[in-house]
Amino acid sequence: MTIDASTLTSIHTLWDELADFDAARAPEARDHLLERMCHLINAQNATWMGAVRLGEPRPGDQVKGWRPRAIRELYPNLLFANKAKEQVDKLEAGSVDETTIANVALAGQYRFNRLIDLVPETWFEGDYYRTFYVGAGYRDTIWAGIPINEDAESYFGFYRSLEQEPFGTSERDVVGYALRGLRWFHRLQMLGEGLGVASSPLTPVERRVLGGLLQGLSEREIAASNDQSRHTTHDHVKRIFRKYGVSSRSALMALWLGRPPP
Repeated sequence: MTIDASTLTSIHTLWDELADFDAARAPEARDHLLERMCHLINAQNATWMGAVRLGEPRPGDQVKGWRPRAIRELYPNLLFANKAKEQVDKLEAGSVDETTIANVALAGQYRFNRLIDLVPETWFEGDYYRTFYVGAGYRDTIWAGIPINEDAESYFGFYRSLEQEPFGTSERDVVGYALRGLRWFHRLQMLGEGLGVASSPLTPVERRVLGGLLQGLSEREIAASNDQSRHTTHDHVKRIFRKYGVSSRSALMALWLGRPPP
């Protein structure tokens, strides 16, 4: 792997910038990372996905119990969102594409692959590629798989449009180097979505309330910022605590700091 000095400097600057985001701004930090990475590798769009393993897989489950539970797109696109939902529905129905199977086969390892690294050239002539990539306006993707723990993984997808050339190995290596050094960041992203740690994913409203808790706002202030009553906000706080298995703000913050609960 050879990365030029200018790109290395940009990556190290990005790491420093991400470290300056506080815990309550995890979604903003994620968008900042995706935007900067798109610039570094000349990608048109990017996504982040949180996936969890749902216990023992059913017989015949080609993805071994792994399921996507949160998908966030840098530049929201209705066409892409519809294609993504269709892919998830097909996966739940047991129709799994080769690229997904290849990615899941390496669960537990850091992996960084272009489409051509995952499948043979004949795959690009098939219906799946035409429907879910070309149909969404994309020619190529770099997929990054990041293990969080045995039952949670973080995925990143970086896309090039139909007008662009496919990714080369140099862009793949840039993604690998940049994301491999951010274990703390990947963990916080999953925590922020309630994935891999909480008993169930957080709702959009719960994520906003969580952001207020992590900023140290009072429940009155959180209620005002979300146009809620204090009673409604308090109910959300209690549900958040239950999902994370904690009973106080200090214990919740300890999760973000990677420390034992008080």
